[in-house]
Amino acid sequence: MSIYKRADRENYSYDFQVGGHRFSGNSQARNRKDAEAAERDLKAKARQDIETEKRTGNGPLLLRYAAGRYWEEVGQHHRDRAATFRDLERLVGRLGADKHLDQITDADVAALVAWRRGQTLKGRTKDRDGNAVAKVAPATVNRSTTAVLKKLFTRAKVWRYQFPCEPSWRSHWLKEPEGRVRELHAAEETALGEAMRGDYAPWIEFALLTGLRRAETLICWSNVNWAAKTIATTGKGGRTVTTPITPAVAALLKPLKGHHSEFVFTFVANRTRGDRVKGRRYPITYEGGKTEWQRLMKRAGVKDMRFHDLRHTTATRLLRETGNLKLVQRALNHRDIATTSRYAHVLDTEVAEALQRVAKSHEKSHEANSKA
Repeated sequence: MSIYKRADRENYSYDFQVGGHRFSGNSQARNRKDAEAAERDLKAKARQDIETEKRTGNGPLLLRYAAGRYWEEVGQHHRDRAATFRDLERLVGRLGADKHLDQITDADVAALVAWRRGQTLKGRTKDRDGNAVAKVAPATVNRSTTAVLKKLFTRAKVWRYQFPCEPSWRSHWLKEPEGRVRELHAAEETALGEAMRGDYAPWIEFALLTGLRRAETLICWSNVNWAAKTIATTGKGGRTVTTPITPAVAALLKPLKGHHSEFVFTFVANRTRGDRVKGRRYPITYEGGKTEWQRLMKRAGVKDMRFHDLRHTTATRLLRETGNLKLVQRALNHRDIATTSRYAHVLDTEVAEALQRVAKSHEKSHEANSKA
């Protein structure tokens, strides 16, 4: 029977085959008559897809196929591939595995965004202390939902699929607060230093010295060119990021030679677990570094401080020292100086002092003219 109702569901489900392809899912219908009508429409669509496959070589682009192929070709190679997998799994679970990509409408995307926006962090409304858990932030909704679905459409175009009624992505993009600039203060830096594990300290100090993003700090010895006094690694957008080896950076890196044949920054295993042996050194990974940073924040008692804020700290200190926004742009490898301009507030004090000097000069000139 291709139409049936599960004991734990209100809606009828369908399960049928057309041309050797199996189709199953929720009909969204509560009575059998509507479910059968939905099934007829789905079968007609399936036959149309099979004809298209014979004509073009492209099969029906179901969401589960699109997500799976995207993962194989692109997603599994992301630095934070675990997050990519979770995002894809969330999309498939919410929209339906058998949803055709070309049938996803603006209404579907709007409903998806509203659902994701209404979720709470860690999936619960209150924490262990009974405090309300924050909702998923607009920026997180954009990155983990709308942007991921858009990437599936973009990748599908590479596979020669066409979407004449593709959703208007811009209209579903939630407004995000302006990027904050959180600087590490002296007392906080002292607290971090006291709470920090010795094996992770060089990595965090390197981030402060260079202003590199977290992924960019996880360098190999092959990235380090001692002769040219530069470190070249792959940054955001696949661009090459070149960082100078200053005397301070050189002094930090040289003692790390011999810890690992390939990776620069390593940690010492505290216990034997799986393939890991207590006392041996292993490379600091993207996810592992993230976890240790969160633990460090708790030990140090520092609030609202992300690893990325080390980059902000480097930028603000560099701008105070030089007063040169263009130089900070180069140090942070920003394509557009408009991105760097978020740090311009650092110069507010200098601007105020300069205006005060102009005012005093004006007063002196006025006094001289009065005496004359």
